[in-house]
Amino acid sequence: MSGTLIWISGANGGIGQGLIRTVPWEGARIIGIGRHQAPGTDEHVAADLAEPEHWERAAYSFEKGLSHFEGDRVVFVHAAGTLHPIGFAGEVDSAAYLTNVIVNSASPQALGQLFIQHARQVRAKRHCVIMTSGAARSVYPGWSSYGAAKAAVDQWVRDVGAEQELRGGGVQVLAIGPGTVDTGMQALMRATPEEDFPSRQKFIELFEAGKLVSPDEVGRGIWACLDAGLPNGSVLDLRDRPAPTP
Repeated sequence: MSGTLIWISGANGGIGQGLIRTVPWEGARIIGIGRHQAPGTDEHVAADLAEPEHWERAAYSFEKGLSHFEGDRVVFVHAAGTLHPIGFAGEVDSAAYLTNVIVNSASPQALGQLFIQHARQVRAKRHCVIMTSGAARSVYPGWSSYGAAKAAVDQWVRDVGAEQELRGGGVQVLAIGPGTVDTGMQALMRATPEEDFPSRQKFIELFEAGKLVSPDEVGRGIWACLDAGLPNGSVLDLRDRPAPTP
């Protein structure tokens, strides 16, 4: 059994792949959670996070991996998310909007709860990391469900981090905002008509100015946060922290 066991949802995405490529613990076992197996993973939990009945597949993987775990660190990073549909509430497709709410708002809380439940008795460093965004605090017309989801994630992390401290649960719970990252999400934003996403030009200018960070830089930043002594329940933005040493 590896000394480090890692679950990553959204492992096929830009940040998920950045995390996989930059794992700092030699021999770590990486389990991807998503619809398709991701490059660099050792195991795949086939789950569409837009389907709540699939969440139990992640629960089974947590239970299986942690029931007799004797390594020194376990990590769950929820990096799955979707921007679709970008557009104003009441004007976009309602089914797609519901999917956005389920994936971005509900699945981080549900999977985070399941991980913490199964990690309670593990004698190792335990980390639950949920990806957040500046959209939780800023107004972006066209992103109502996405922004609301990130605000929900932030508060969930604050509350659950406080709970872990009160109960002595020992799971470090963090929400980490990666900043503006060179991923498919950014490409989608730049391709969206301005009438559906009025802030489009801002992101075009960031791209043209070369101000997007790479997924690997984000991955290194996230891993560095785990041993940085952050208070439990911290909500932070990588742009506010020194870049980790490559």
